[in-house]
Amino acid sequence: MSKVDFSGKTVVLTGVGRAGQVGEVVARAFADAGARLALIDRDDQVNARADDLARSGGKASPYVCDLTNADEVSATAERIEADSGGSVAALVNLAGGFGMSGPVADSDPAVLHKQIAINLTTAYLATRAFLPLVRAGKGAIVYFASASVLPDGASRNISGYAAAKAGVLALMRSVAAEELGVVRANALAPTQIRTAENVAAMGGDAAYVEREAVAEAVLFLCSPESRNITGQAIKLQ
Repeated sequence: MSKVDFSGKTVVLTGVGRAGQVGEVVARAFADAGARLALIDRDDQVNARADDLARSGGKASPYVCDLTNADEVSATAERIEADSGGSVAALVNLAGGFGMSGPVADSDPAVLHKQIAINLTTAYLATRAFLPLVRAGKGAIVYFASASVLPDGASRNISGYAAAKAGVLALMRSVAAEELGVVRANALAPTQIRTAENVAAMGGDAAYVEREAVAEAVLFLCSPESRNITGQAIKLQ
């Protein structure tokens, strides 16, 4: 793949507040490609990520927003619309999180509700709010599903997480069909990624997808080189 150039284009990334997570590397890759970044997260840790990028010459604006709150997401989209000139090249839905449910018969409904909120509701509300801007830019939306919800995946003891990520795939497919010819929508479905959180939980010797590989896939799906790809779930392992 040739070097991707996002110079002069705005890219919206959700869920990029914490250091050591995949969003940190995705943001750096877009910044290195010249994008102006709108970084959204639930607390002021997002300010630190924007400052990190600025120190190395990147252009990033932080926005604190509860991505499970429709009014807050809409208000944030209005701010970014004003700041971006009315269009964005891409929306990347990185916000989410993992949680074990245990066997369904013994599971706590609160785990299901949280998983749906942080993985599916965030993606839905961001998509709903930013679609007009992505349409204006004839851009792309990237979602994060999971290898566990693909046909060959395993979802034992993670029913809440799996249900939420299956919903993300369904959302992606709906957007791809509804916006065909205008906005491209695809999903990455990785196995576990080498993040600080995963390494702390599973150790450094587990089989991981590297964060840099995820960033390369995201940039490809947002670039003109993927102009004919939409409605796809792409496994990373």
